[in-house]
Amino acid sequence: MPTSRTGRPPVRRAGRPAAAGVPRDNPVRRLHLRARKAWDRPLTAYYLILGGSLLITVLGLVMVYSASQITALQLSLPGSFFFRKQALAALIGGVLLFAASRMPVKLHRALAYPILAGAVFMMVLVQVPGIGLSVNGNQNWISLGGSFQIQPSEFGKLALVLWGADLLARKQEKRLLTQWKHMLVPLVPAAFMLLGLIMLGGDMGTAIILTAILFGLLWLAGAPTRLFVGVLSVALAIGFVLIKTSPNRMSRLACIGATEPGPHDTCWQAVHGIYALASGGLFGSGLGASVEKWGQLPEAHTDFIFAITGEELGLAGTLSVLALFAALGYAGIRVAGRTEDPFVRYAAGGVTTWITAQAVINIGAVLGLLPIAGVPLPLFSYGGSALLPTMFAIGLLIAFARDDPAARAALAMRQPRFGRKRGAVRESARAAGPRRWNTMRRRASAARSSGER
Repeated sequence: MPTSRTGRPPVRRAGRPAAAGVPRDNPVRRLHLRARKAWDRPLTAYYLILGGSLLITVLGLVMVYSASQITALQLSLPGSFFFRKQALAALIGGVLLFAASRMPVKLHRALAYPILAGAVFMMVLVQVPGIGLSVNGNQNWISLGGSFQIQPSEFGKLALVLWGADLLARKQEKRLLTQWKHMLVPLVPAAFMLLGLIMLGGDMGTAIILTAILFGLLWLAGAPTRLFVGVLSVALAIGFVLIKTSPNRMSRLACIGATEPGPHDTCWQAVHGIYALASGGLFGSGLGASVEKWGQLPEAHTDFIFAITGEELGLAGTLSVLALFAALGYAGIRVAGRTEDPFVRYAAGGVTTWITAQAVINIGAVLGLLPIAGVPLPLFSYGGSALLPTMFAIGLLIAFARDDPAARAALAMRQPRFGRKRGAVRESARAAGPRRWNTMRRRASAARSSGER
């Protein structure tokens, strides 16, 4: 055995055994571990929701300006007409988002019934002659004077999320959700009332989104499979009858996967949406250089703005939009899955279902995989009535992400010290000892609730 200069045998230092087949200095492994640690931080969901929603909104404003110029000029309006209206709606929506993100959970629950009552009242006014307006064959609008209109059914989505979450949370606190009648009543009748008011105006796209929210709430409440399948069967039967009795809806269903406009140009919009995506290539023709928006593609700045995005920004632009929505959906699921508050779980799950389902239906219609439902792309398409409640819902998710114990602890450690004197800061730093850069994660982990991983 080899010895040292002192005659004593060398001391072997204990080290961590290297992973089998993976070198210790593997850069891929190090990058994976760093990404995993960053993904598991307490504020990940908070930053994903805030950053993702703002990026989608800003990119949407850019695309609305690009896609709506020709339509505005054709209507003898300034080229920036639709952009200015959307920017104003985004500004008001930003105020709503900030207010909702700062509200406590109790205030959100208190707003559930007033928002529901207001949405139902406005949806009834839509059917009153002289008050309600018909746009593209659907009477779902109320004029606010001038060029401003409001679609109350968009606020019905927010009302169903808040009211349904509060109802299920109160029933769970009383342990009533084990009985199927308490799970269904009055949630399902109230949802069907909203659906009936929407269908009176002929807007089946919004009705599909409300149905998705209803099923999302029932799934989060732990509805049994038989009950879930029963309600789903009734909804599918009603939807089949509504589609079968409407030639317009039957023609939209027939345009799935169409590559030619067909007789009487029935599938004109669907086919030209595919043309726009196909001509974009990898990086697009350039911002503002779309050809389809010159009168070929109807609703280029609303329902089919994703097609214009693919034409001008290419596959890279469309994949970026999809990635932002995927991140937003993941963050919403993470907020709903890591909380112990039943209201937060139901509300976060309802908002995530709403935004994800609407994005899937809109993008699926543009890609020719689903029938054209006439729903806008959340936070992206033109339309203030859709943007305002959606941004308020995003504010809900931000508030719920901030309310997480670990996120609260992490945010508290990042608060600025503007009101404290430098001497006090130095003395507190000396009393605390040497600075530890890795203490935030340890303290945040200690503050996590028992339901977190």
